[in-house]
Amino acid sequence: MLKFLRCGAVLLAALFVLSVSSGNIAAEGRPQLLVSPQLLEQTNLKILWQSELPMKKSETLERLFILGNRIYGLSDRNYMVSLDRQKGTVVFSRAVAPAGLPVIGLDILHNELFSVIGNRLVQINPEFGTERSGTALAFVVICPAARNSLYFYIAGTDRRLHVLRADDKVQIFEAAVRNNSMITSIIADENFVVFATDAGNCVGMAPDAPKRLWLFDADGPVAGRIVRDVNSLFVASRDTNVYKLDILTGKLLWKYQTEAVLDRGPRVTRNVVYQYVRNKGLSAIDNRTGKFLWQVPQGADLLAEAGQKAYVITDSGELVVMDNKKAEKLYSINLGPVSRYVTNTADSKLYIADEAGRIACLEPTE
Repeated sequence: MLKFLRCGAVLLAALFVLSVSSGNIAAEGRPQLLVSPQLLEQTNLKILWQSELPMKKSETLERLFILGNRIYGLSDRNYMVSLDRQKGTVVFSRAVAPAGLPVIGLDILHNELFSVIGNRLVQINPEFGTERSGTALAFVVICPAARNSLYFYIAGTDRRLHVLRADDKVQIFEAAVRNNSMITSIIADENFVVFATDAGNCVGMAPDAPKRLWLFDADGPVAGRIVRDVNSLFVASRDTNVYKLDILTGKLLWKYQTEAVLDRGPRVTRNVVYQYVRNKGLSAIDNRTGKFLWQVPQGADLLAEAGQKAYVITDSGELVVMDNKKAEKLYSINLGPVSRYVTNTADSKLYIADEAGRIACLEPTE
């Protein structure tokens, strides 16, 4: 979710990116802090680091991704910066595609980034941001690709799942559902592939052959990406329901009905499923039972969890801290210029930014 000076960009990034602790970031001449440390104290948070990314005034930060120990920012002109997410220092900064080309997803496996850029499957060196390989695709891609050690799985507007061998990108086979619906989300590992469609189908498939293992049908199109949590899958549907499925059999474990048509996938942690409900806010659902816990009106997304606390950002830029155990609001503050963020379910750190390229990492103090 970055716009950067093209000339001498790598050197400028090294010179201008500021990584500092909350004890010294207010020194004279340094960029203004994204959020006041004194304000954050009200919610028991501190600034672990802030990075100022060199960007053109006409360029804006579009997307943020967390992959492993890195955080990646992508500008509206396809300039990418990789930061060490513990320290905020720059790993690389460079253009990954010409401005205007669609960048569909970003993921990592075996120390290699991969994405679909335009109509090419691209593999990127995570240390330098350089392209290791690029393969032209004979179809238009509809959603982020998935992969395991042997294959890439890519869905096209031709309503087919294309399976390409990872080492040489030769297509091995295609798969589709009988109703010829559009595939909108894919996950994969060494033992299985699961994909969802705009007709509400969720299909478990063998990783190396067009062999269906199981099928689950929701009553409406699947919204956003399906999410895996250990041996379970979580699916949001436009039929207003959130579903939890067994990953091995596709068996329904529970479903929770919301109050509106869903248009985003859920955020899943060990104990809680967070679901955005349009015009209602962010709802929290018990991961084990599927029971309602609480709702934050105008809640837009989860930033992170810390113990029993959930840090929620609202549509108006307010940070709301909820107690999951007591199902009650603890406190809230206004985050001011924050307009970009990324959900972190790996640990308790919060990553927030503004469109000009200031990125801050916040850490709970208790």
